[in-house]
Amino acid sequence: MVPRILFAVLITSLLLGCGGEKNGPIQISAIGSGPRLVNPSRGPLDPPSAYLIESAAQGLVRFDAGGEIEPALAQSWVISDDGLRYTFRIARGSKWQNGEPVTADQVVARLRAATAPSSRNPLKPLLGAIDEIVKMTDDVLEIDLKAPRPNFLQLLAQPELGMIRGQAGAGPYRQSDRGNGAVMLSLAPPDEEDSPPRQEPPLLLRGEGAALAVARFDLGESDLVIGGTVGDLPTARASDPPATALVFDPVDGLLGLAFTRGDGALATPEIRQALAMAIDRPALVQSLAIRGLQPRETLLPAGIEGLTPAAPTWAALALPDRRLLAQRSLKGQRIAMRVAMPDGPGYRLVFASLRRDWAAIGIDAQRVGPSEPADLRMIDEVAPATLASWYLRHFTCDRGPLCSAEADGMMDQARMAPNASVRRELLANADRLIAEAGLFVPLAAPIRWSLAAPRLNGFRPNAFGHHPAAELIAAGS
Repeated sequence: MVPRILFAVLITSLLLGCGGEKNGPIQISAIGSGPRLVNPSRGPLDPPSAYLIESAAQGLVRFDAGGEIEPALAQSWVISDDGLRYTFRIARGSKWQNGEPVTADQVVARLRAATAPSSRNPLKPLLGAIDEIVKMTDDVLEIDLKAPRPNFLQLLAQPELGMIRGQAGAGPYRQSDRGNGAVMLSLAPPDEEDSPPRQEPPLLLRGEGAALAVARFDLGESDLVIGGTVGDLPTARASDPPATALVFDPVDGLLGLAFTRGDGALATPEIRQALAMAIDRPALVQSLAIRGLQPRETLLPAGIEGLTPAAPTWAALALPDRRLLAQRSLKGQRIAMRVAMPDGPGYRLVFASLRRDWAAIGIDAQRVGPSEPADLRMIDEVAPATLASWYLRHFTCDRGPLCSAEADGMMDQARMAPNASVRRELLANADRLIAEAGLFVPLAAPIRWSLAAPRLNGFRPNAFGHHPAAELIAAGS
């Protein structure tokens, strides 16, 4: 780890002349490229663009500071008793950035585009439960589901379903480009002349690398760093921030390894299981030193949708016995494995742990870049909703070379299940089949960290890692 003094010496020169204002805009550094108001149906969003969309192009609903659902573009909604029909009323006075009113037609078109066959929206696999999206009036729309879906509103709150029309958003903030990868976000003035003026300060949102973002915060030149992962956690710790500044969101999702090929040694479940059972997960988690982080041996987290995750058959064995069983599965072979993983000191730490553990059973591991040919690849994703199907659908036959067609069938049936009990049973069976096939090597829950200055007294860690701009400073502060 880079000592704090050396860290500051290496980076300070990059920030000379960037004076901060404690009473000026809230300055936010999101780890990634410059923020852009892009169409999420064209591919995944990085943290800067996701935060811009949440602020300037909100969806029908949004997350509050605690991760709970609250009104956004929709001022109200009604859910039918059978859970199949969601009726939304667009908030009065909702406008695009150019001043034109937002209509139900436009919202319907945006949502339909996210579910279209050509869509590359990351939420598309979860939107198959939608049967129809229709306009009822100019300001009312309806979403009909094929079967009840728990926590459906959590999906609608994600930035991937934010309302974008061309280069304009329908969010509460209006953006203006400030150059050098920065965007100024200011709340739109109220429509009524007698309405009180907005009290929330504007935001200056930057997209930049982790080292620069952490250094800027360390020197008091920014108020918030977001988008941190296990990959750049050592960078944050190198600056030795105050204990209260480094905050971890209690998110869930996937942190582990998926197989990118199903031939050769990896064609047999026994070899895939050997890779999983040889890992000393408690030691790996301990090396990350994050309070509350637990090792995981299952694809699903405990308790999701009332399910008991399917544990592998070796889960009850002690580590020495697991490794002995793994060695027997290899039958004396010395196997080489390439692992595709992003760069970053934290990812290198994780890989070093995996390489050591696999070497103990006769597997030689090599780390390669995310786009290079590999046998396994790292998955580090936060779940957008508390839905078991999000985890399971990572391993359907249309998404990778290894799968269980029977598990796919169970998931398709679960999508149409008439009630939660039937859905739960079908998903549990799919989970069991995926575990038996050894399609994933779980490690732990994903890690998402932020650096927050004392000024942001409304900032709260939450289960989805969303930190709405208007709530960073508590009301009345």
